[in-house]
Amino acid sequence: MTRVDAITLRQLRALRAVVENGSLTAAAADLRLSPPAVHGQLRALEDLMAAPLVMRGEHGVFLATDEGRAVLAAEAQIAVALEGCARRVAALKSGHVGNVSLGVVSTGKYFAPRLVAALRRALPEVEVTLRIGNRDSVIQWLQSRALDLAIMGRPPRNPAVQAEPVGPHPHIIVAPPDHPLVSADPVMPQDLLAETFLAREPGSGTRILMTRFLDRIGDGTPWRMVEMGTNETIKQAVIAGLGIALISQHTVTEELRSGRLVAIRAIGLPIQRSWFLLKREDMVLSPAGQRVHGHILAQQGGFLPRLDD
Repeated sequence: MTRVDAITLRQLRALRAVVENGSLTAAAADLRLSPPAVHGQLRALEDLMAAPLVMRGEHGVFLATDEGRAVLAAEAQIAVALEGCARRVAALKSGHVGNVSLGVVSTGKYFAPRLVAALRRALPEVEVTLRIGNRDSVIQWLQSRALDLAIMGRPPRNPAVQAEPVGPHPHIIVAPPDHPLVSADPVMPQDLLAETFLAREPGSGTRILMTRFLDRIGDGTPWRMVEMGTNETIKQAVIAGLGIALISQHTVTEELRSGRLVAIRAIGLPIQRSWFLLKREDMVLSPAGQRVHGHILAQQGGFLPRLDD
């Protein structure tokens, strides 16, 4: 009965050496073993295969039997697979290939595809998986170790992360071009507080920033807010005249450029923040992850939307 699970590479190499060299002595010299050692490996392989693998030919030269040729064909495939495996391992160790999961908060969806495209051009062998979600989702992914890297505006307290700035992240208040506040320069705090603000869900980084800004300029004065699910909905609602919004400039670049939205000029605006590239403190990046991390930092925010593009 054949026992392939007990076959070793040494046995397979002994068979190939014997057939290629034609004798135990020459095979032993090739393998740097003693002839009895080579003979022992060959006999063990024949026992495991339950078949003779070599036979004596003319002048006593060892030849492969039909069974032996079948085993040698398999040995050649194994050798090719192992060589490919070695190259793959070397590439993984060097960071030239691998898989990297990058999480980006939903505000970043306006630049994340451009960033991933740049990464694929620079690192074509590295597969970058992009995951986009709100701030709470990205934090949960970091907590569950589902991400190698993340980009967001304000680093979380939990999990502990290493955060490095990758570029500016200005926040502005936008209104439709015919809004009365557009012509004021600057807009007074009391006029802002009299408006209806359109905002994202609780936990959103932009919502937190808006709340802090309005509470600071109002010093306790109440203000009105309507919650909406996405930045796209907020933009369309502002264009339609349902209110104004404090929003990331990177989400409204096209609307500002086309004139469908206008940035209100007020003291304290724009609010200057930064985008950060994050990794968990207790996670060691793979070589591929290190290359992606370094490439993002080296771009110095060149992938971020700009009004002058």
